[in-house]
Amino acid sequence: MQKRKLGKTGLEVAPLALGGNVFGWTADEPTSFKLLDAFVDKGFNLIDTADVYAYWVPGHKGGESETIIGNWLKKSGKREQAIIATKVGMEMPNVGKGLSASYIKKAVEDSLRRLRTDYIDLYQAHKDDPNTPLEETLQAFTDLLREGKVRAIGASNYSGKRLAEALVVSRQNQLASYQTLQPEYNLYDRSAYESDLEPICLQHQLGVISYFSLASGFLTGKYRSEADLSKSQRGQAVKKYLNPRGFRILDALDQVAKRSNATPTQVALAWLIARPSITAPIASATNLQQLDDLTRAASLELDQSSIALLTEASALDPENESRPSAAAD
Repeated sequence: MQKRKLGKTGLEVAPLALGGNVFGWTADEPTSFKLLDAFVDKGFNLIDTADVYAYWVPGHKGGESETIIGNWLKKSGKREQAIIATKVGMEMPNVGKGLSASYIKKAVEDSLRRLRTDYIDLYQAHKDDPNTPLEETLQAFTDLLREGKVRAIGASNYSGKRLAEALVVSRQNQLASYQTLQPEYNLYDRSAYESDLEPICLQHQLGVISYFSLASGFLTGKYRSEADLSKSQRGQAVKKYLNPRGFRILDALDQVAKRSNATPTQVALAWLIARPSITAPIASATNLQQLDDLTRAASLELDQSSIALLTEASALDPENESRPSAAAD
């Protein structure tokens, strides 16, 4: 498995990350263990989670995904084979939220305990906290790096303006800086990342691990009508994609999948993997068959005509965006 540099973190990751949002939700602990073992045994290493996963499940309080991953690390003995990325900042019920120094220092200890490890490879601000000065947040992250509790830091769900501002604050105050970004990005949801964030990521050589890489499952081709929305717990999140542009994207995925002897899932992920600014898209699986489908994307190399077809089909205005963007060349 050829690894990629994750920005300037010093970490090297396979070109696909496993999303831990399903652990403790649609994948119980035994199933999660099987998925994690299979993922790492195939040569992949980046596992993404967050302290808040999966608080939304009735009876849960957050931390369930980290706990499962921690139990797996302990049982499998595969800590050195895994790059663990987690996040802080979203509201943990009855615990706290935000990116104040005091909260980050408490939250990291909770995550380390649940993950059953003494360091986190990539610690990410889950979302911007406008109520806390960037300098305070970045000082707290700098302290964690110096203490060896964290190996690298990143941001998620930041606007381009705030991300750029954070990078300036780091430089001016000689603080650690964000080396990665985790944005929403896929063949359907393109404009926000490409226009606002991608230029900054390329300029500063940030590693990018995109989430919702399959648009909540829409890009797998499983949902082609409203009647299909009942196929999974995430079905209703797909409804917004059932429009002419969405169907145009599915048609392009079908065409490329047929010519590539692949699945729409693999093609959608391969399009992301081929994008110069993307290090590793994140995708989740709830069974081994799904995982096998996902991981095959890492070895699927799309030709330029396929990339162009997908890029054009997914353009917001196909008449004005008839050519693939320069970054897709």
